[in-house]
Amino acid sequence: MNTLWRPGSRLAAALLATSLGACIFVPETTLRYDPDCGLTQRHMTLKAYQIAAFGGCRNEGCAELLVIAGAVSATSLVISGSIVVVGDAVYWLERRSRCLTR
Repeated sequence: MNTLWRPGSRLAAALLATSLGACIFVPETTLRYDPDCGLTQRHMTLKAYQIAAFGGCRNEGCAELLVIAGAVSATSLVISGSIVVVGDAVYWLERRSRCLTR
């Protein structure tokens, strides 16, 4: 028997996917004042937004929804995470150059 479709593992997979799969991740820019340089610096973070809650789905239809939601969540995490890493590097370089010119 396939272990993925045993009742106990289905429940665990559904709980995991429900908690993670209904979210998307979006990069967010925040502003902070740097007293050492006397400048306002920008910083990027990831913000999670819940987009759906799964209620009464059953069997294969529920599994398909969970897989799709998990794929969307993972994709948004990878893309937004990459944007945050690159954006923070750019903001760091910008802050360094502006702070040195003062």
